[in-house]
Amino acid sequence: MAKVNEYFKKLPGSYLFADIAKKTAAYAAEHPDAKLIKMGIGDVTRPLAPAVIEAMHKAVDDMSKVETFHGYGPEQGYDFLRQAIVDHDYKARGVDLDIDEVFVSDGAKSDTGNIGDILSVDNKVAVCDPVYPVYVDTNVMAGRAGEYDPKTQRWSNIYYMPTTAENNFNPDLPTEPVDVIYLCSPNNPTGTTLDREQLTKWVNYANEHDAIIMFDAAYECFIQDPDQPHSIFEIPGAKTCAIEFRSFSKKAGFTGARCGYTVIPKDLVRDGQSLNAMWLRRQTTKFNGASYIIERGAEAVYTPEGNKQIEETLDYYRHNARVIKEGLESVGFDVYGAVSSPYIWCKTPNGMGSWDFFDLLLRQANIITTPGAGFGPSGEGYIRITAFGDADATEEAVERIKKMQF
Repeated sequence: MAKVNEYFKKLPGSYLFADIAKKTAAYAAEHPDAKLIKMGIGDVTRPLAPAVIEAMHKAVDDMSKVETFHGYGPEQGYDFLRQAIVDHDYKARGVDLDIDEVFVSDGAKSDTGNIGDILSVDNKVAVCDPVYPVYVDTNVMAGRAGEYDPKTQRWSNIYYMPTTAENNFNPDLPTEPVDVIYLCSPNNPTGTTLDREQLTKWVNYANEHDAIIMFDAAYECFIQDPDQPHSIFEIPGAKTCAIEFRSFSKKAGFTGARCGYTVIPKDLVRDGQSLNAMWLRRQTTKFNGASYIIERGAEAVYTPEGNKQIEETLDYYRHNARVIKEGLESVGFDVYGAVSSPYIWCKTPNGMGSWDFFDLLLRQANIITTPGAGFGPSGEGYIRITAFGDADATEEAVERIKKMQF
């Protein structure tokens, strides 16, 4: 008899956003005339930049001619995109990378989930709490998480690092040995960032303990403060202890086009093995590379025209974030994030539970948010609101909330 992966059976319930979609669909069916405003899932709403569309159109034309047709591409990405990434995202910030350290993919979510393929099942994993669910769930699927305690909502073999207002959203270093550390800055869901001093602390810790930092920088394009690092590789010593994940989804609206990349330095070695070489072996076995058409579109992000156009779109979302933050603060909410992030992390009123506040906003204001409890135990008592919506709808949503009685 065929047997299934026993660890999948340990996953409690369904994925967070599937639960939200189910609740929202049920409410919409009961109230077909409700004008729902979606501020939950972090999906972009503005169209791709004209320079990106133009590049994709040209790439489609390339596919129509024998002379310029492209079949299977390189699994690690075309050199034209990898070189643009190295030049604009790293060398421009003083980070020296080789293009062989850049691996283009179909998105950061895939890579953060798949990176565990090259790691031992015996590794002890540390995550911030609250946490992007993919970090935890994929380690559960791989068998690293141990047993789940429904009372504490924690896995026995995962080390949780509270990241809350009480510690200024700066997690403390682990007090027991850990092997793999997931950090996200700007953080999803809290919208807060780790500064240069804080990241240096983590890099030094990882090098001292031979740990690996999985650094998710999918939202780095929202960083406003010039003193805030956009990459962990801006920190001395990071090349021997860190892997970085980037995405074009939020930077350039590629949530539907799918393109991202992962940087694994050649200096990163554990157990005598190059993780760069291991990931290359994994990708050449399990991945056929991102689309030529999509990669040409991503390359256009780095042109002067493309960069100007995507910055205009990012400013649109940044404006939404300010509207949400200032509007909620004006009626007494405690709000975090929003400054260098598209996410607003809002404390629920009067000690209300996250899911209770989610339901209240859905039923009284017809607004869809994300309950903080869905991101882990320390997310209880908060909701996450996204700034990726329509500007007029965002302003209307804030006005609806300001009129509510709590």
